[in-house]
Amino acid sequence: MQQPVGFIGLGVMGKPMAKNVLEKGYPLVVHNRSRGAVDELVAAGATAAASSADVARRARTIITMLPDSPDVDQVLAGPDGVFSAIQPGSIVIDMSSIAPATARRLADVARTRGARMLDAPVSGGEIGAINASLSIMVGGDADAVAEVTPILHAMGNPDRVIRIGDSGAGQICKVCNQMVIGGTLAAVSEAFALARKAGVDVSRVRNALLGGFAASRVLEVHGERMLTGNYKPGFRARLYAKDLRIASQTLAEHEAPAPVSAAVHQLVTALVAAGRGDDDYAALATVLFELAHLSTDDARGVS
Repeated sequence: MQQPVGFIGLGVMGKPMAKNVLEKGYPLVVHNRSRGAVDELVAAGATAAASSADVARRARTIITMLPDSPDVDQVLAGPDGVFSAIQPGSIVIDMSSIAPATARRLADVARTRGARMLDAPVSGGEIGAINASLSIMVGGDADAVAEVTPILHAMGNPDRVIRIGDSGAGQICKVCNQMVIGGTLAAVSEAFALARKAGVDVSRVRNALLGGFAASRVLEVHGERMLTGNYKPGFRARLYAKDLRIASQTLAEHEAPAPVSAAVHQLVTALVAAGRGDDDYAALATVLFELAHLSTDDARGVS
C-alpha cells in the first residue's frame, strides 16, 4: 500500500495533477478553498481534509499548487497551515510558481520543523497537467528529491523531471523559463504582424519557420492560437504577469539586466490593463497587432 499523499490547491493545474497522482495508486488527501474540485476528487477516490493542517496530519508527503507567493506562505506558515501540524520527516513539494526568496525562506522554516521542502514549479500548461507530461524543475535536498521522484513522475515527463540545485533553484529555473517563453512569444507576434502588413500568408510563414532553426513550441502552439484568434486560457495572462513580476524582482536582486523581458512585462501589463487578464497569455500578440494597426482578421491573416 502506497503512503498517502496530500494535495492542496485544485485549480486549473492542480486538479488534473492530483488526479494523475491518484490514478497511479497513491491514496490522496485533498484540500481546496472551493468545494467543487474537492468533491470531484473525492468521487474519484480521494479523501477530503478539513484544512491545510489536517492534510499535514494525514500525509507525510504534501504537494501544494497555488497562485502566488502569499498564497503559499498562508497555506504553509499561516494559522492552521501545514507547518502547524507537520510530522517530522515529512516532505513538502511546492509546485507553484513563486519568488525564489520565498521558496528558500519557507524551506528554512520546514527544516526547523524536522521536515524538508522542495520547490518544484512546472511548465507545460493545462494540457501538460492533464496528460502528465509536465516539465518539473526541482530545487532542494537531493535525497528528498530521490524519495519523491515516483510521485513527480506521476505528474510529469520522467525525462523532464530535473533537479536544478538547492532550495530556490527550481524557482530560478522557472523564472528563466518564463523569460524565454516571453521573448519568443513577442518575437513570433512581431513576425506575424510584419508578414501580414507585407501581404504575405501568415500560415505559410509559420509552416516554413517550423521547419528551421526558428522552430519552437511557442511558434507551434501559440502561433496556432494567433492564426485562429483562440485565446481560451490554458494559462491566464494575469498569472503570467505575476510570473514576470517575480522575474523582475529576481533580476533586480541579482543585478542581472534583462531589457527584453522588461519590454515583455510591459506588453503583458498592457494586456491585463485592457481587461484581458483571463485570456491565455498568448493574447500578448494582440497588443503588438494593435500597435501595428492590424484588425483582428488582419492579424489572423484573413483576406
